[in-house]
Amino acid sequence: MAQSDLLLAADADHVVIVGAGFSGTLLAINLLRHQGPRVTLVERRPEQLARGVAYSAAHPDHLLNVRAERMSALPDESGHFVEWLAREGKGDRHSFVPRRIYGAYLRAMLDAATAQAGGRLRLVTGEVCAIDRPGSGVTLAMADGTRIAADVAVLALGNLPPHTPPGIDPAVPGYCPDPWSADIAQGLADDDRVILVGTGLTAIDAALLLDARGFRGEILALSRRGLAPRRHAEGAHVPGLRDRPQGRPSALVATVRARAGEIGWRGAVDELRPVTQMLWGATDDADRRRFLRHLRPYWDVHRHRLAPQVADRIDALVDSGRLRFVAGKSVATEAAPSGLTLHWRPRGTDWVERTPAARLVNCTGPQGDLLRSDEPLIRHLLVEGAIRPDPLRLGLEVDRQSRAIDAGGEAQDRLYCIGPMTRGGLWEAVAVPDLRQQVWDLARRLSHAQWVGGEGL
Repeated sequence: MAQSDLLLAADADHVVIVGAGFSGTLLAINLLRHQGPRVTLVERRPEQLARGVAYSAAHPDHLLNVRAERMSALPDESGHFVEWLAREGKGDRHSFVPRRIYGAYLRAMLDAATAQAGGRLRLVTGEVCAIDRPGSGVTLAMADGTRIAADVAVLALGNLPPHTPPGIDPAVPGYCPDPWSADIAQGLADDDRVILVGTGLTAIDAALLLDARGFRGEILALSRRGLAPRRHAEGAHVPGLRDRPQGRPSALVATVRARAGEIGWRGAVDELRPVTQMLWGATDDADRRRFLRHLRPYWDVHRHRLAPQVADRIDALVDSGRLRFVAGKSVATEAAPSGLTLHWRPRGTDWVERTPAARLVNCTGPQGDLLRSDEPLIRHLLVEGAIRPDPLRLGLEVDRQSRAIDAGGEAQDRLYCIGPMTRGGLWEAVAVPDLRQQVWDLARRLSHAQWVGGEGL
């Protein structure tokens, strides 16, 4: 550990966290658990406090895609969530519980931490518009004109909204830019058609939501390859790899294919879990770009799977003809009497189909290109040179200690970033097991508590 890290931990008496979703809330809780600095937790949407978008906007039919036994928010208490479920009578370790229940679990943790904090945790509702760095600390400017001074600021901004896909006019009637920003089923009739642009987990959520709202028309899910997430299956737990496989990514693909033949594709993917961040860290930007261009869709559908109950419902929608997954590329949109018409090119062809629909929903999932963001805080930090995009435009560039990299390439001791916006450097920074470890590590550094977990000083 560098000397500057020890100095930072010693003089960080007040940490302000911007964003109180999963990552920001867990950081605040862990700072208190480690007897660390005072914490101010800022959230602009009170209904998302502790829950974020993922666990507040979900419908009751939206389930976690990981069994409860792996969803503890605390890396040092693997049974924490299961024990809470048992006390609440909400499930057991094998359950794929509703995401809303997981949101209630996180809010209960925050409420308990607040009650026990003795004034060391302050919750603030409002929007941060700017962060100034005078040298000895940070000052946050709020939209209402108030200011908050602290030693360290941590950005826990979650995901940016999806970008409008190429070929789609955002002004076309019936276009919904974000499935979480409105009721996508409102006003639909049973003879209408809905087009989902994207076929991943967001599209699955949208299809389930449409079905739960009573929509009985056709749902067409479109993506470049038309790949849908696979289902979880019962089977023996596969231990993760201890050592990172050697060689270029092309050699790793061959290795994973061979392992899939031996232990099944689920096991072959699962055993990479402990070494995925190491694999990504050992890969140069050129290979990372090739992965994103050619392999990411296949990785996503095999890595991020569906709870069996969800997969059953999606299969039923497909079998009934109400849901179709197709491979193709959006080309253009135009207004139509029923709403809009999507022009799209089926994969492997040169001709264009024209499909009318009442609604077109952007289900491409969260994006991370800072330069396309309209968020005032992000725009301010970019203009000030306090942050810069990572080379892949997946989010914000950080070092291995979660310190934000400024425009000049220097890591900052007063500005950090955690959560999905750091996936450019980590790749696996979107699921609970990865985020809870990232948050835990930063809380220890800021609390000067590196002895927790037996690391020693």
